[in-house]
Amino acid sequence: MRQIDALKSPRFTQVSTFARLPLCEDLSEVKAVFLGIPFDDATTYRPGARFGPMGIRQGSRLLRPYNQFLDVYPFDTLNMCDAGDINVIPGYIDDTFKIIEEELNKIHNIVPFIAGGDHSITLPILRAMHKKYGKVNLVHLDSHYDFWDSYWGKKYTHGTWLRRALEEGLLNEVVQMGIRGSLYSRDDVEDSKRLRIKSFTIRDLKYKLEEVKKELPSGKTYVSIDIDVVDPAFAPGTGTPEVGGLTSFEILEIVRSFNFNIVGFDVVEVSPPYDTSEITTMLAANILYEGASVLAKKM
Repeated sequence: MRQIDALKSPRFTQVSTFARLPLCEDLSEVKAVFLGIPFDDATTYRPGARFGPMGIRQGSRLLRPYNQFLDVYPFDTLNMCDAGDINVIPGYIDDTFKIIEEELNKIHNIVPFIAGGDHSITLPILRAMHKKYGKVNLVHLDSHYDFWDSYWGKKYTHGTWLRRALEEGLLNEVVQMGIRGSLYSRDDVEDSKRLRIKSFTIRDLKYKLEEVKKELPSGKTYVSIDIDVVDPAFAPGTGTPEVGGLTSFEILEIVRSFNFNIVGFDVVEVSPPYDTSEITTMLAANILYEGASVLAKKM
């Protein structure tokens, strides 16, 4: 069995594999992989998401093979395995982005389920998706817009990746869900319209969820979930927490309801140093599990 080249020497010791899956060595019959990207140099507040992949693996140990809510055995159906971590370069955003894109380009006809890392990693992932599929749709769950033009004059941060993806022509339809919290300006709200993003606040999810679901795209879609879309009462281990978010039950139910063609899926901004009793890492692991189950259900 052969492992993905750049993943042979993970930067961090892998205490366990995701959900006790085997390490990827032969990808010939694999339909989905778990992949870690331990990078958080693009954060603007609390760091620690570089430990997210390791923490999510730890939090996945209680995941079992059968999903009773979707009536599927996701790991068996997808022949899923753990591909380790991409070797990022701390302190070097541009170089790390190139490595992420290059490594994702090596995974053909396989859906990656990715653990970040801060949200900046989604940009090079989308670049790789574009090379494989052309423009894809994006379903983005987050408490923040992430389409600011810059932070401190810098174009590449965890709060600017979406604007860069739109500028680079990587995306078709973009649907955001869960937006909340204070903003820098009223212009932030108007920018979602100017950028042609369908943006739904936490109130929309709480009070008009079925209407929001009707706006979800069809076709090839990448899913990116910032764990801070969940309320810090249920997910305290994150870098930029915002009160008044989804419950753990609500986020799992939303993912279970996805009915589009998933070509990639990430959960980012999990910061174990701020976690409590592994509740954030366990939730992140379960979100990835539900995403894999949705994909398996459509096989």
